[in-house]
Amino acid sequence: MKILLLEPHNRCNCRCLMCDIWKRTGTQEITEAELTRHIDDISALGVEHVVFTGGEPLMHSDLFRLAAPLRARGIRITLLSTGLLLARHAGRIAASIDEVIVSLDGPRQIHDAIRRVPGAFDRLVEGIRVLPRVAARCTVQARNAAHLRATVAAARAIGLQSISFLGVDLDSTAFDRPVPWPDGRKSAIAPDLGVLEHEMERLIAEYPNDCFILESPAKLRRIVEHFRAPAAPRCNAPWVSAVWEASGDVRPCFFHPPFGNTRNGTLAQIVNGPAAVAFRASLNVMESPVCRRCVCSLYL
Repeated sequence: MKILLLEPHNRCNCRCLMCDIWKRTGTQEITEAELTRHIDDISALGVEHVVFTGGEPLMHSDLFRLAAPLRARGIRITLLSTGLLLARHAGRIAASIDEVIVSLDGPRQIHDAIRRVPGAFDRLVEGIRVLPRVAARCTVQARNAAHLRATVAAARAIGLQSISFLGVDLDSTAFDRPVPWPDGRKSAIAPDLGVLEHEMERLIAEYPNDCFILESPAKLRRIVEHFRAPAAPRCNAPWVSAVWEASGDVRPCFFHPPFGNTRNGTLAQIVNGPAAVAFRASLNVMESPVCRRCVCSLYL
């Protein structure tokens, strides 16, 4: 297992239109003692890269005490963040985190409207200005589908190092949805295909082979095609990574159900346990209904 996506804290400080994590009321987090209990397993499993995901990892009571034992094992750490707390923790981030990726949903007005946090864009900029290297990811949806080029321009203007694009997830029960969204909610979040395709082609034409945008033109066009006719991407995430949530649940990826919980065993026992082995043996990515609706992919 090369990558462990670790949710240190289960809550978030944004109220994004396309996510329900902000609705959580109880607080859960992975403690330093809990991480330490599994640190030998993390090394034995061959983990090379830990991604702090969320929720918002920087809401953890002391995220950097989690980072220390991982760095001591030579493990690379990426922080995925809303960016609202970057400036407050800039010094410790620079000392403890190898890579920072923030969510950027558009230029100022669009970003704030999607995040539903007044001043979110300016707080993000404040953090970027005091950290050496920060990248961005943009979730493509109805509110920003016509503004992808403006999003790239904004990312460059505020000093981000790169930007990547990902289609919004409309169909899964990930991101704290107890059941899939009803059709009305989906239609409010899904981009207009004509608008998106027009803007995507203009983005590709305006930034041909631009390394600032991490996706190739083919991958950018796949975002459009996903909304038109969903198809499973090339992916081996369940074989090379796992997701460990603040609740203790361990999943093969964000979208499939958990196959164990660290309250009932060690990380290695879960990842290599009967339920996980059976899941991987039976999974056909191209035919799985969950995978066919997946908006992202991991292939190493």
